[in-house]
Amino acid sequence: MSFEHAPVTKGLMLGCALASIVAGVFDVKHYLHLQLVPHLSRYHQYWRLFGHHVAYSNSSDLFLAEIILYNVSVPVERAFGSVKFASFAVMSTLVATIIEFASLLIFHRFGFNYIHSGPTALIFSILYQYSRLIPSVYQFRMFGIPLSNKSYPYLLALQLAILHYPSSVAVAIIGILAGQIYRSDLASLKSYRLPAVVVRLSSRYVLPLIGSTRPPRRSHLAFPDERPNPVRTVRLSTAEDEVVTTAPTAPPETPSTEPTGDGNNRSVVREWVNELTGRADRASAGLRVPSETEIANLTNIFPDLQRDVIVAALQRRYVRVQFSFC
Repeated sequence: MSFEHAPVTKGLMLGCALASIVAGVFDVKHYLHLQLVPHLSRYHQYWRLFGHHVAYSNSSDLFLAEIILYNVSVPVERAFGSVKFASFAVMSTLVATIIEFASLLIFHRFGFNYIHSGPTALIFSILYQYSRLIPSVYQFRMFGIPLSNKSYPYLLALQLAILHYPSSVAVAIIGILAGQIYRSDLASLKSYRLPAVVVRLSSRYVLPLIGSTRPPRRSHLAFPDERPNPVRTVRLSTAEDEVVTTAPTAPPETPSTEPTGDGNNRSVVREWVNELTGRADRASAGLRVPSETEIANLTNIFPDLQRDVIVAALQRRYVRVQFSFC
């Protein structure tokens, strides 16, 4: 899997990782978490409501979040489209922030006063969309428990949810609730799209910073490795223990029996070309030698293929046709 058709996910992963590293290098991790008392109630640091979504304060949370985003967010963005997915991320973060602030106000008397840093709520909101939109590819059983390929991200998400109990569990529930609110279209959130100006500026200035999202091109051809000629070493039991190395000798050249002259020169050149292309061996083995017209036609249709591949394909086609008439 790659980041093809998923530039927002790649930007989200790069931004979260870069912000977490910068916060650790400059020792500002104490500004990342959200706490009702005293940060909001006494010092009125309301920027923490949105700032705590930017980065993680430790590497274990960041590592789990990056793995989950790579396995979950890429297929969801491909299903949504990049513009809709970016709009979904903005609305989910906004809804999760409102629910988190309301939860702190309501449950701080019961000990819920602290929310750990990181976009955990957004990750679980994406995870909810992943569970509803993306079908499982395969299923299996382990100790009688039915599992699928989607079970691995769920297990990683469970570990992320219990790392900072109980605040991480509450944030995970809030993220799932935000995903449910978005999918149910309770407040017409699904129809929201980012302004065209933001999309245009992001495509022009932010997308080049993210880099290419296309996977590396893989060749669909497989060629065997060229094996060197076998060399034998024979030790002679003589007085001087002489070592003799032998190699397979080339077959003797057969003299040409064709008449001399212009035709002889053409036949020699043709024989030389046949030896280079392997046509002589194929003709002696009973294989049909494709004509230059057929090779030229296929070369025009498939310019990326090499000549020997085209010749082999034409020969296989001739053999299949010959077998069908037998």
